[in-house]
Amino acid sequence: MANCCEDKSCEITALHEKHRRVLQIVLVINTVMFAVEGISGWMAHSTSLLADALDMFGDATVYAMSLYVLARNEREQGMVALFKGAFMLTFGLLVLGEAGYKAVYPVMPVATIMGLVGALALAANLLCFFLLYTHREDNVNMSSTWLCSRNDLFANAGVLLAAGASYLLASRWPDIIVGTLIAALFVSSALHVIRQARIAMKEPKAKSFQQTRLVNVEVRPDISRNEP
Repeated sequence: MANCCEDKSCEITALHEKHRRVLQIVLVINTVMFAVEGISGWMAHSTSLLADALDMFGDATVYAMSLYVLARNEREQGMVALFKGAFMLTFGLLVLGEAGYKAVYPVMPVATIMGLVGALALAANLLCFFLLYTHREDNVNMSSTWLCSRNDLFANAGVLLAAGASYLLASRWPDIIVGTLIAALFVSSALHVIRQARIAMKEPKAKSFQQTRLVNVEVRPDISRNEP
């Protein structure tokens, strides 16, 4: 008689547990760094740090969604994604507004804080990158989260570049430019998430309506034939 391991269900279950543990770890890392970068960015008057904190929040929600949707239907997934997209959009617009304010009213960021916290964020994302690396080809879900972590490294490099340029040039513009680019990209992503969430929330209703029509058609008597 075929047992658990013979039909590969043991291996699949073990793999899912590994995915869960990795996602939980990177979720905690990104949540902590979201708070650290957000507070530090506010204290250092750094637009790029605030934007990178926004990116950390986006990653944390991606990992949380990956854990949450394991046993949820499409409508529940859509509702959570809609909330996430709305929060991301609000945060992104606030960062863009903060960048606009600094463009009009000069505020010099504290480059040393930017550099230190930016380096810490880079180290955190490198850890997430390597944790996800070994699972990048397991399935689409893990592949997408790994790509998300990989792309974050570029944002971290942008923060460090902005910190160095702000320090050397004694200018606020490198920080404003990098922060605006990251925030604008995130606003675009938030709008995409909202669109996809609305589609996911409507699809179950459409499927239910179609199924109801099919059932009605199947049970409706055929009145076109003349019965004896």
